[in-house]
Amino acid sequence: MYINLALLAAFILVYSTTGKGLERTQFNGAVVFTAFGLAFGPMGAGLLNLNVNAEGMRLIAELTLAVVLFTDAANVNFRVLEQFVSLPVRLLLVGLPLTILLGFGLGVLMLDGLTLLEIAILATMLAPTDAALGKAVVTDEAVPTRIRESLNVESGLNDGICVPILFVFIALANGEAAQAQPTMLALKLVAEEIGIGLASGIGVTALGIGLLRMADRHDWMTEDWRQLPVVALAIVCFSVAQTAGGSGFIAAFTGGLLFGRMEKQQKGALLLSAEAAGDTLSLLTWVIFGAGVIGQVMGAFRWQDLLYALLSLTAIRMVPVFVVLAGTDLRTDEKMFLGWFGPRGLASIVFAVIVLNEQLPGGRTIRSLTIPMIAILAPL
Repeated sequence: MYINLALLAAFILVYSTTGKGLERTQFNGAVVFTAFGLAFGPMGAGLLNLNVNAEGMRLIAELTLAVVLFTDAANVNFRVLEQFVSLPVRLLLVGLPLTILLGFGLGVLMLDGLTLLEIAILATMLAPTDAALGKAVVTDEAVPTRIRESLNVESGLNDGICVPILFVFIALANGEAAQAQPTMLALKLVAEEIGIGLASGIGVTALGIGLLRMADRHDWMTEDWRQLPVVALAIVCFSVAQTAGGSGFIAAFTGGLLFGRMEKQQKGALLLSAEAAGDTLSLLTWVIFGAGVIGQVMGAFRWQDLLYALLSLTAIRMVPVFVVLAGTDLRTDEKMFLGWFGPRGLASIVFAVIVLNEQLPGGRTIRSLTIPMIAILAPL
């Protein structure tokens, strides 16, 4: 235990003091974190032994996403978003379904050993972009503002939109929809996930903002404890929505939007520590992924998996983006940039754990396909 603690603390110390220099290179934080876990884990030096089960991995990844989604949403520039809201709307309502359909079609042609529904599950798992890995992009002022804000909103909401779609396919694969109409099941799940998620995010955040304002008026909060309210609020939004049967991801992002809209004056100071907490959770998630997961599937890479992974990152994402952005005033290089912001990361890890826990006939095959793909996609 103490060896694990010493290694993790030393790594955090080194990365926190050199992170700015590493950001100037082509390697994002996920590459460094995963490489560290792989190098010191059981498949490497064998010094880092993190015995985290599937549920533990899912919880850490979900909490990371919740905090990152909340803080990213709170930083949205509403004046810019109102001018270009059609871009994320196109990407979410048309581009996302097209991405799933194209991923499904190519999966049918390329991936053997899976049923049609299992291929649909895999295509859905790999469709959403990742807010945590995209943070460097959406905060980089060198990227045009409308591109940044569009990607921020898209990556914040597509995880939550994919959850009910994923659950519909899982229910169909398990035969749970045999007695019900698939269309009605889909509408019910989508309404519950999105509706409860929205209500939870708005309700919890409104109460939290009221509490923060009361504390500020009466000077109840010390500077030391000012670091925690946003982190706690993001986790409460996520947890309440999940408990009620909704999408915690949508709740976290919606809550962040409301927080950023209503707490304009002091949100900068409150968000700073929350962003640092999200970065730390992200570091831990990718270290665990490298140490405890990638090593187990090193021998599972097949040329079909590699090709499908590369297509997921490029054509499966880029073609729908170019289709939905046809007729806009975006330049070709801007469309390419939006298309390159493809599927990778924490959302797919969470979805892989969900599918594995469902005991589908092809669940382990899906995992063996998904994890190598995440390992390939995350560094790019």
